[in-house]
Formats: sequence, C-alpha cells, structure tokens
Amino acid sequence: MSSKLTRGALALSFAAAVVAASPTALAQSGSVKIGWIDPLSGMMAPIGQNQIRSFQYVAELANNEKWAGDVKFEVVPFDNKVSPQESLTVLRSIIDQGIRYIAQGNGSGVALALSDAVAKHNARNPGKEIVFLNYAAVDPSLTNDKCSFWHFAFDLNSDMKMEALTTYMADQEKIKKVYLINQDYAFGHSVERAAEEYLKKKRPDIEIVGKDRHPLAQVRDFSPYVAKIKAAGADTVISGNWGADLVLLVKAAKEAGLDANFYTYYGYSTGLPTAIGESGIDRVRYVGYWNASDSVMNADELVTGFRQRFDDDYFQISTYTSIRMLAEAMRKAQSTDPVKVAFAMEGLKVQSLNGEVEMRASDHQLQQMIYIASFQKVDGKDVRFDQEKTGIGWRTEARLDAAQASLPTSCEMKRPKAP
Repeated sequence: MSSKLTRGALALSFAAAVVAASPTALAQSGSVKIGWIDPLSGMMAPIGQNQIRSFQYVAELANNEKWAGDVKFEVVPFDNKVSPQESLTVLRSIIDQGIRYIAQGNGSGVALALSDAVAKHNARNPGKEIVFLNYAAVDPSLTNDKCSFWHFAFDLNSDMKMEALTTYMADQEKIKKVYLINQDYAFGHSVERAAEEYLKKKRPDIEIVGKDRHPLAQVRDFSPYVAKIKAAGADTVISGNWGADLVLLVKAAKEAGLDANFYTYYGYSTGLPTAIGESGIDRVRYVGYWNASDSVMNADELVTGFRQRFDDDYFQISTYTSIRMLAEAMRKAQSTDPVKVAFAMEGLKVQSLNGEVEMRASDHQLQQMIYIASFQKVDGKDVRFDQEKTGIGWRTEARLDAAQASLPTSCEMKRPKAP
C-alpha cells in the first residue's frame, strides 16, 4: 500500500485543470439537462439533499468556467424514495420530458433497474438514447455480468473498496474478531461476501463472529443489533451501510458503549459526525476515493464555498468527476448527442479532485485512487476540514493509486454501432 502523496507537488487549480484537459472547443451551445433520480423524502432524504446540492453546485461551477464551452448543464431533481419501482416511473417522466442524461447513486437495486430499463429503451428508440451516470451505486455486477454500454460508474465498486480495506486491516494486529452488518439488498450482500472472502485470504486468523442483514431504510432502532455485536465480543465492525442506516447504527453503538472499531464505506455520511462526536475519534474509518483534507487537486475553494452556500459539507466528488468527464466527452465528440458522448467517454482521462481518473472502456468502471481515512480532531495540517462543525474530520491513513486499486472485470460489453 502506498504512503500519502504530497499535496503541493500534485495540486492544480480548477482553472488550470480545465485548460489542460480541454484543448478542443465545442461548437455547440444550449442547455443539457441531467435528470437526478434519488431520495428527497423519507429516512434517506438528508443524504439525497446533500447530493443534489453537490451536483447543482458543480454544474454551476462547470457553467461559469465553461467546461463544455457554451453548453450549460442543468441538474433536475426527481424524488425516487429509494424505490426501484418509483425510479422506473420517474424514468418514464424523464423520457417524456426529453432529458437524455440521468444520474443516480443511492441504492444498487435502483441502479440495476435503471440500467436495464435504459438499455431496453435505447434499443427500442434509436435517436432518443439516454446515458446513465452512476455516481454512487457500487454493486460489482453493474460493471461485470450486468454491465451496459449506456451505464458509467463513477464510484469504486464494492469489491474494489473491500480489497483496499482488507489490505489495510490485514496489517492491524489488534483485529481479532469481526462482525458484519449490512443492508439486505444486492450491495449489502456484496459487501458481506467480499469481506469474508478477502479476510480469509489475508488474515485467516481473524474470526467472523457474527453477520446481520437488515431492511434498507426501515430500521429506526439498531440497539438489538448492537446488543448482538456486543454479545459476540467483536472488536471490529465492517459495514457498507449508508445514510440513516449507518447514522442510527453508530448512534446505537455509542449509546450502548460498544467497544469496537467501525470500518465503513460511508463514514462521512450526512449526520454521522454529529451522531457519534468525539466517541468516534480514531474508532471510525472509511474506505473511499477522496478526502477533502488531503485532496490531490486543491479543492479548498469548492469545499469552503459549498459550506458557505448550504451550511453543509461537500464530500461526494463523483458529482464533480461525472460532470467534468461529461463535459470533456462532449468536447471530444464535438456534440451533446448521447451516443457520440458515450463513445467519447470510453477510455477518457480527466483530472479530478483525486488526481487523474480514467473511464475504463471494457466495463465503464472509473479507475481512480482509493483512500482509507480515520475520524480525528482538526489539527490544521493532516485534518484541515471538519464535518458538520464538530471540530472533527478525516485523516488519511493510506492511499492506493488507481493501478493498485484496479480489479479485473467479467463484462462482455455489447456496443451499438459507432456514429
């Protein structure tokens, strides 16, 4: 595992990155709408509200800095209530409105339903194709056996994250007993499977002392689950939970005095820093693809500007990367047509906040750096930004570059005829 990189040697300004990556002018103008399909009501509304703000803030940045020349981006929100069925209803409305790009991320079950529906729509409606920008749904099947030409994954899939996380955990000698708790749907199942498989290979001495799956966005009291974790004697908990399901889990752990460390996929989720506070210092970690305090590209202006505007934290950099790459693909294709843009995105490299990223052509899985970070007090050096005004933020413990983080794919891509 690589050590932390120096920020100064690699930092780029937003403007410099745009100029360096945009040698070709786009001879089109007008507005490109992106239909955002994620929760704005129910238990997962706080994370959805953060992400739509993030998308719209980045779209404003892109428009002001002319990432796509005179083409302007508009991100239009649609509430799907984290429901695959509701999402398909929303998709029909988006199609009727003539929107040709969609973005979704909260829930792999939703992403799988949308990817399949988009592929079928595009096959039946040539000339009205839609491109799916998946910014957070990470079930590995989306870029393996269920891959689609029209689907582009801007987050790391769950196997990539678990490969990095367990490599880090393998060196933590104090880890002896692990409990797995995850949401009961495709993504949660993939986290559980990968944790068992990779820990067995890297640390066969570690004992999995318990496993639990719970309904997505339905549990309001996690104390019974925490009691089981406590009774099992776990010193470590691995969870792919996100949104309210993670916030309520760690809150219940705090209230029960659970003496265990949490290794998470989404420890930076909205509400978690406030819920756990100082009891989470050096006890909660996440595996992800960015840390605001340790950004490769200087993102201070974006992070501080977002907080000033929304009194919220910017952490979902796939909102930045997806619009950056979409803009560059439009420049490359000299068009906003979804078919031409989709082909242009294949193999495309751009500078994002976490360094150079590449959209792998074979499966449309973004190749990018992986971070592992721990919850720590702001010190002005390693932890420069806090979350939710708690005075606590994230310190990078390890980073893997994109090549180290890459995994093979079983995707057999079926492509339309190139324009």
